[in-house]
Formats: sequence, structure tokens, C-alpha cells
Amino acid sequence: MIWEVCKMSLYAIADLHLSLGTDKPMDIFGGWDNYVERLKENWKSTVKADDTVVVAGDISWAMRLNETFEDFSFIESLPGKKIFLKGNHDYWWTTRKKIEDYLLANNFNSISILFNSAAVVGDFAICGTRGWSYDCSSQEDIKILNREVGRLTLSIEQAQKYNREIIAFLHYPPVFSGYECTEIIDVLHKYNIKKCYYGHIHGKRIAKKAVVGLYKGIDFHMISCDQIGFSPVLVL
Repeated sequence: MIWEVCKMSLYAIADLHLSLGTDKPMDIFGGWDNYVERLKENWKSTVKADDTVVVAGDISWAMRLNETFEDFSFIESLPGKKIFLKGNHDYWWTTRKKIEDYLLANNFNSISILFNSAAVVGDFAICGTRGWSYDCSSQEDIKILNREVGRLTLSIEQAQKYNREIIAFLHYPPVFSGYECTEIIDVLHKYNIKKCYYGHIHGKRIAKKAVVGLYKGIDFHMISCDQIGFSPVLVL
């Protein structure tokens, strides 16, 4: 399925790590104090009702879909349309049908998911997937990576159906600390993707190892919540 959303501006953010319905406080980590209120204030002052925000994974600490209610209600209350991608901590993520049925049943009308699919937002075609680690050493890791490569490929091919600039979103960084996930990079190059946004990275010391800017012809942007001041950033 392709969602076509004609909106004014496109924003991105990742790693909200909400735990309004469960006991998983993030303010025990440096820089995360009062982060929900900061996120709410920044989002409302940045995003307008006609805008769209891609939320690139690690959205809720809930373990099951029905435990996401308070976190999703919070997100629903914020301005704009929201497009979710899966992160490594989104344990609640299940099948497309179950998620879409849950969103419909609870009137989460501003939320949709990007899962083996693409979305059109104004002048952009949005594609992406969770991605995986660059240092796959086990057969299980290799299996997951191959699956993610397939999902990214499918998503990009869906996006190609529209005559718009394609922007890729991942949860995992495809390049980090001098290493790259070659399989993911190869897909981005194969389809001539020029812009890629990712999350997953936290902490100032670790963030220094992440690639931001041009790398092998691709413009990378890090959008982890704590790295961008808990405020959605405009997709350029």
C-alpha cells in the first residue's frame, strides 16, 4: 500500500523512547531530564497541522501493542501527520494488519506506518526500514540483515512509482565508527538515493563516531531525539 500525503513541510525525528504506559524512565540518562515535556513544547512550536513527521523507530518502550495506548495518545495529540518506522526497541511492533487495525480502533487518525511500503509527502517520496548492525557475525544477524535489505529494496521500488525525490529513513545508522553496513549502502547506491536519515545513536561521545554529511555521495543526517534537542528537524 502507498500512502499519499500532500502536506506543507516534512520533518523527522527518531528515538522518542516514550514510556507513559510503562515504567521505563529515560531521565536517568544524562540530558534526558523532563524530556517528554521538552519534546511536547518543541514539537508544538515547530510542527503545524498540515505538516508530516517521520518517526524513525524506538517510539515506545511498550512490550505489546495494546500497551502503547498512552504513548500513542500522546503522539496523536501533537500537531501533524506521523509516519512510524520500526526501531530495535519497538517490541510491540507486529503485523501491518494488527497495527493498522489498532490505530483505527483507537482513533489514532494522524498515525500511519512505513512497512514494506512508501509514502508521498509533498515533493518527496518516503521510503525506509529498520536496518541492522554493520557487524553481523552470527547466522541470525545475517538473516535479519538480508530481510532488512529486502524490505528497503521493496520500499524504494514502491517510492520509484512517483516522480519525486526519494528520501530514505532507517533506524540503524548504515555507517558508524569507521564501519559501514555494505549491504544497506549498496542498496542506497543501486537506487541512487542521495539523502538518508537515521537514529539509534545516543550520547555526545558516541555521536562523534557517527557520520553526518556526505559519505560516498549520500547525505546522511542523524535524527536521534537527544541529538537534535528533542525537536523534529526539517527534512532538507
